[in-house]
Amino acid sequence: MNLLFHLPFRYEDRTRVTPIAALRPQQTYVVQGFVRSSQILFGKRRSLSVRIQDQSGSLGLRFYHFTAAQKNQFADGTEIRCYGEARRGASGLEIYHPEYQIVATGEDELEQNLTPVYPATEGISQSRLRTMISQALEMLAADKFQLRELLPASWLQEWQLPSLAQALQYLHQPPAEANLEQLEAGQHPCQRRLILEELLAHQLSMHRARLRVKQEKAAQIQFMGPSQQRIIDSLPFTPTDAQRRVVEEIQFDLNQPHPMLRLVQGDVGSGKTLVAALAAAPMVDESYQVAIMAPTEILAEQHLLNFTQWFGPIFEEQGEEQTSDNQSKKKKIAWLTGKIKGKAREKVLAEIASGEAKLIIGTHALFQPEVEFHQLGLAIIDEQHRFGVHQRLALRGKGKALAPHQLIMTATPIPRTLAMSAYADLDVSVIDELPQGRIPINTLVVSNQRRHEIVQRINEVCQGGTQAYWVCTLIEESESLQCQAAEVTAQQLTEALPKLRIGLIHGRMKAQEKVDIMQRFKNHEIDLLVATTVIEVGVDVPNSNLIIIENPERLGLAQLHQLRGRVGRGNQQSHCVLLYQAPLGDVSKQRLSVMRESTDGFYIAEQDLLIRGPGELLGSRQTGLQQLTVADLERDGHLLPQVKAMAEQLVNQHPQHVDAIIKRWMGNAEQFAQA
Repeated sequence: MNLLFHLPFRYEDRTRVTPIAALRPQQTYVVQGFVRSSQILFGKRRSLSVRIQDQSGSLGLRFYHFTAAQKNQFADGTEIRCYGEARRGASGLEIYHPEYQIVATGEDELEQNLTPVYPATEGISQSRLRTMISQALEMLAADKFQLRELLPASWLQEWQLPSLAQALQYLHQPPAEANLEQLEAGQHPCQRRLILEELLAHQLSMHRARLRVKQEKAAQIQFMGPSQQRIIDSLPFTPTDAQRRVVEEIQFDLNQPHPMLRLVQGDVGSGKTLVAALAAAPMVDESYQVAIMAPTEILAEQHLLNFTQWFGPIFEEQGEEQTSDNQSKKKKIAWLTGKIKGKAREKVLAEIASGEAKLIIGTHALFQPEVEFHQLGLAIIDEQHRFGVHQRLALRGKGKALAPHQLIMTATPIPRTLAMSAYADLDVSVIDELPQGRIPINTLVVSNQRRHEIVQRINEVCQGGTQAYWVCTLIEESESLQCQAAEVTAQQLTEALPKLRIGLIHGRMKAQEKVDIMQRFKNHEIDLLVATTVIEVGVDVPNSNLIIIENPERLGLAQLHQLRGRVGRGNQQSHCVLLYQAPLGDVSKQRLSVMRESTDGFYIAEQDLLIRGPGELLGSRQTGLQQLTVADLERDGHLLPQVKAMAEQLVNQHPQHVDAIIKRWMGNAEQFAQA
């Protein structure tokens, strides 16, 4: 059965012989002719050169790997049929390493169907795969096994779709007259039939996950308590209307008896952290614990700084609380990362288990089995697409009698297409407004040949009283090389700019070192901070108004947008310089052009999806998108509204088909699609 759903990713047309005179370079053909010469050539590489001829002209065949027996096959006058790509060679058109066969009189008919090419399967050749799938199709045609039709007949009629058996038969063995362009574009009705069913399976899985969560019990918070207003009163600014609206949406969810599952999207600098704090406040007032988890230590440290600033005075004022075991305990903020070891770790784990720690901030360490919460009411997951599915499921399981509410935040705006598929089990809130007074960042794309001008500009900016970043991007995917590059750059800039105070931060530093450096930068004890991409998210220094991003062509648009968002947080004009290494490829030019044109994170995310595709944008291994075998979200996203309606209709009118559709397309992966 699985063989039938192992579909070709392209097709070869071997149904017709093309005259040699009609061949064009870079096209693939079947040609047939008589051998006119065959010789071994000794140049840079030893090769077998064969020349064949038909009534229209002659063609060269070249083999670099051959045996004596093969050489003997090409005797003068032998009729050969071969298949391959025509290329320009020294003596006209040639086919390198063609597939070929000796033509016997009256035998060797041409293929009747287009030849499928399947995704590689270890240890199984294409010809073996074709044979096995052909046998499976014969069994299907003979009703040897039952392939259930799971879509209602009325749908097939309404949308003019073939049955499942017809679609599979056609896609494995398309007739010679099939529209090859339509098949390669994924737009044939037989492909659409399978695409709709696969997307439907994912939608049904998400729907089921949501129903499952709604059957769980969660802490029901009916009153918002005093801490939320205390935080708002302490702010030096007024929250935006968008922030207030999203907080109201969260409060509605917290007042339900089942767990909240809400995704908050907001562009860089839109104030998601404040929204998270205002969501956490009523939970803490009711003595529930709140876990705030970030993908990197530096972002977790930024959250620690902010939450301590907002909740520290509140906890001090509230003094000690009476616990269920009649012990007085002062509410605490706990900090847990993988680098906290020994006695210090034991102490933090004890504070979390006893309930003394009300706000627990950290990295993926919060997932670890030894972390036992006393009464986890809310889990806030920042930049959630950086975490694996298993980890998110682990945190969901940390609740005891009550399931924790989940608030998921991202500053990487997710295109609507992806949100509808990858996060269909979540309610989505969008903070679509930046704080008042924010001035759009001016982005410049500059060649590395003008590096000295940029260094001079940094000198002027920093001497004028503001601060700057210099970001060294990834080199060969190696953190150690990236850190070395940052160290070398910091040394060079220190020599070039002796009057400036220059700091360095990278991923290999100890956590406390990074905190100290960032605090010194925030206190303006450092003018220029040389950094790796560890500063990508969460760092907020309003006095910095210039960022240089070296080799931006190595990064995706979302990451570039995040880095650019480190500036533009004050009330002055900020600049981002993308210092590229010439020459640039077409994709890199396209990316940098998008960055120069726009500061709108949602537009940039849409462009990133077009350039990179959904798997790379979200991290396909983490979202469940890797399960898609026929569908392609980038190509088929326009079908999602139809699929959503189909899912609702199927659940209501044909519930008996739901399990079978999910199992057919997702197997045991369903549990991960809900994370």
